[in-house]
Amino acid sequence: MKTSRRTFLRSGAMAVAGALVLKDTLLAQSAVKKNPGGIVGLQLYSVRDDMKSDPLSTLKQLKAMGYMYVEHANYVDRKFYGFAPKEFRKILDDIGLHMISGHTSMGLEHWDDSKKDFTDKWKWTVEDAAILNQKYVVSPWMDEKMRDTYDNLVKYLDVFNRCGELCNRNGMKFGYHNHDFEFSNQLNGQKIFDIMMKNMDPHKVVMQLDMGNLYNGGAIALDVVNKYPGRFELIHAKDEIKSTDPKSKEPYESCVLGEGIVGAQKVIDLTTRIGSTRVYIIEQESYQHRTPLESVKADLEAMKKWGYL
Repeated sequence: MKTSRRTFLRSGAMAVAGALVLKDTLLAQSAVKKNPGGIVGLQLYSVRDDMKSDPLSTLKQLKAMGYMYVEHANYVDRKFYGFAPKEFRKILDDIGLHMISGHTSMGLEHWDDSKKDFTDKWKWTVEDAAILNQKYVVSPWMDEKMRDTYDNLVKYLDVFNRCGELCNRNGMKFGYHNHDFEFSNQLNGQKIFDIMMKNMDPHKVVMQLDMGNLYNGGAIALDVVNKYPGRFELIHAKDEIKSTDPKSKEPYESCVLGEGIVGAQKVIDLTTRIGSTRVYIIEQESYQHRTPLESVKADLEAMKKWGYL
């Protein structure tokens, strides 16, 4: 069968057009967010020295990078980075940033066992978080006396549940952020993390999984997420490398997302798929050859590349 030049050219043009359409379709698919409506933010501890020296300039630089949400790590004497709650809220509003969550450790001084109620100091913490329009109040640590015995741990996990109720009444959720001891320490033959997950009411307390910190406790992020599907509404997106500091007591330190051993993209994809993750808070505490601001910019670019922005 002979093919005329006109038919040949028409067929060729259609093939080229089809290839272009396929290419456009693939590009469009790659640009689709993996979690539409999901939130990507930055833990400001990542740029702690910059926030200490010039918080306003630092926040503006973060906004210029593309950050829309931040998580604080400095609440002292009812002030955020030295600013009263309403003042700091206005600063964030003017810049165009939103304080999605904040880290404030809930300790022994925040619970009055005789009254079975929170002290004013913790009630103010929750009230001030609400002024910033936070969605989460997260405790990033647990005092050793709160976890020195199995019974004490269970007792304070009940306090966590009560704190969840307190935060709910103020339009927020209470959360806990892990380090490494939750995986390396045991009580009654059980890892502290497992005891916590069994005793924290998921309707009242969310676990902010730090997918990097747990490596220093001997855990693997993918295993933890698979063990507790649906339990990680918010996470700390973090990667790890072997420590570059010979004086460090920890074997691993954080690095730019995608450059470490965590398999960060796989972990984030898994938490999105089975962990119910909606909020991704980037955190980097060590920087290798970059500055903190350069590091968090690279972290944000990684999240964009992976389809979360």
